[in-house]
Amino acid sequence: MDVGASTVEGFPVNFKMLLGVFVSLLLVSCSTSFLKYEKADQLKKNEEFEGAVTIVKPQSESPPETAPAEPAQAGKDTKAASQPATKSTAKTTAKSSTQTTDKTAAKAPVKASEKTAVAPAVKAPSKASKSAAKTEAATAQAPVRQPDIEDSEGFNGRRPVNDPFRVGEEVVHDVHYFKVSAGELRMKVEPFAMVNNRKSYTFAVEIRTSPLFSSFYSVEDRVETFVDYEDLVPRVFQLHVKESGQLREAKMLFDVEKNTATFWEKKVTKDHGEEEKKQNWEILPYTQNVYSAIYYMRNFKWETGKEYSFRVGNDNENLVFSGKALRREVLNTKLGPIKAIVVQPKITLKGKLNPIGDNFIWLSDDDRKYILRIESKIKIGTLVSEVVEIKPGK
Repeated sequence: MDVGASTVEGFPVNFKMLLGVFVSLLLVSCSTSFLKYEKADQLKKNEEFEGAVTIVKPQSESPPETAPAEPAQAGKDTKAASQPATKSTAKTTAKSSTQTTDKTAAKAPVKASEKTAVAPAVKAPSKASKSAAKTEAATAQAPVRQPDIEDSEGFNGRRPVNDPFRVGEEVVHDVHYFKVSAGELRMKVEPFAMVNNRKSYTFAVEIRTSPLFSSFYSVEDRVETFVDYEDLVPRVFQLHVKESGQLREAKMLFDVEKNTATFWEKKVTKDHGEEEKKQNWEILPYTQNVYSAIYYMRNFKWETGKEYSFRVGNDNENLVFSGKALRREVLNTKLGPIKAIVVQPKITLKGKLNPIGDNFIWLSDDDRKYILRIESKIKIGTLVSEVVEIKPGK
């Protein structure tokens, strides 16, 4: 799994972690166990990263304010199933959230440079003029969405009107090549964390080879990326690689005030021993990393015939991920038929469009936009990752 790769065989950015790794499994010599390394714990230590980032994971999470929507099944209504929270629920949630934030803030004080800019409050309309109040409410506009490259439909500023994520969500894929199961891919939404005293989503991706493929090459990798709740920009990711041929720990920090990205990597391989790498480059505002991009694309509406774009920073490069919604169809899965939207992705690097061949992503045609299927055609055959289980979360 290569964090530094901007593209893989016909697929954008770092989806090598999701699919391409299995091609290499067919080409390596037999190795039935993970790489052994006496100083493995030292790979995880990074004083520079730890000095810049404080991550606090809560022990428990407050209940969500809305009920989760299920995947759109064929022949069923695709309207959102979410219902507004009651007043008592809203008060309880607000109180719990305040207590959690206060406790976390006591441990990690907010630096002056990390404070969130708060939108100015709207003045209350005059009691003497109800009509003026109605006019003011009718003409009030949502915050302007940035950047201009991104579609604004379904957003209130940077926040989506319908949040597609629920804590406890887990989408499990079977990854197969020539109809042979190569491994399992899990995409999770874990409890919120406080990253430098800011509430953040915790998105995790895990990949593990099947018993058959593990006899050739074992893979047990995990990455977690923390995405700011308010602006949906990732601040941090942490990658843990445990494979037959290598052990690796990688970390990335996006400094949204300075618009810089810093990437650290420590690894040990059978062929080259211990290696370290550090990268630092300028990024554009509202940039996703290669792992948050998998989740971020779920915030958009994906109307047929329309193209959606957003920025991605990786390996000293600033890319633009774009996807066009080709059609709506019913996808037959092990869970039964599910209504889906078929998206064809592409990337732009340094102003030039990079063709990526016949690659497609299926999203559930509902408010959740689960990733149901990823298909990547390579030189020999097609790699397919398809859903076998969905836990909607709470």
